[in-house]
Amino acid sequence: REEKQLELTLEALISQVADLKNSLVSFIYKLENEYDRLTWPSVLDSFALLSGQLNTLNKVLKHEKTPLLRNQVIIPLVLSPDRDEEIMRQTEGRVPVFSHEVVPDHLRTKPDPEVEEQEKQLITDAARISPDVAQKQIQSLNKMCSNLLEKISKEERESESGGLRQNKQTFNPADTNALVAAVAFGKGLSNRRPPGSGGSVQSGQPGAGAIIAGASGMQQVPMSGAPAQQQPMLAGVQMAQAGQPGKMPTGIKTNIKSASMHPYQR
Repeated sequence: REEKQLELTLEALISQVADLKNSLVSFIYKLENEYDRLTWPSVLDSFALLSGQLNTLNKVLKHEKTPLLRNQVIIPLVLSPDRDEEIMRQTEGRVPVFSHEVVPDHLRTKPDPEVEEQEKQLITDAARISPDVAQKQIQSLNKMCSNLLEKISKEERESESGGLRQNKQTFNPADTNALVAAVAFGKGLSNRRPPGSGGSVQSGQPGAGAIIAGASGMQQVPMSGAPAQQQPMLAGVQMAQAGQPGKMPTGIKTNIKSASMHPYQR
């Protein structure tokens, strides 16, 4: 039963580690080959995926049905300097031989001596710090982190507000399209003419009869020896004198006289 449980645990661990390895390979490929198109949200998604897979792996290791792997001993039975195809397949080409040179690294259960020494030194330095000093350092670090987060949040808000101001519309597309359609195609314009804009003159308007009478009388003025182009001008002057029908204004007499004495007349 214990051997069966150990076998199931190893299969679950191998599956979780394989998923984690694939995620790492994909993330490293993006960093090396797609760095010019890589965005920060994509990087955060990759980190979130790796963090979730690591948490799942820790849950499998801490599960109550998982046997204590630290009590299991791994002993290399065969060491050979020759190339081993089965090891090549299982390690995907990373370990070609299983010799005395690689066994200490792959079967190590403790860190390297140098790393272990550095870890001991850090533990010793931490033990020398008093609780009050450690608390002050923690508070100082928290304050620095809070200020940094506040600055980052402020920059994000300013960036978002600037983007909103740039993208804000200052016109109504519907009104613009209606105006263009009206100017180009006359869409929406009325065909009715306002009252009083036609060519007919209403009889109720004061002075209208005098203007018409004056205009007809001026057209009957004899123009002996005057050019033909002078008649429209005389008619226009007579219509301007709407209040004096039948009376020849001074300006018209002068125009007629000067026309009769034109140097080109014989």
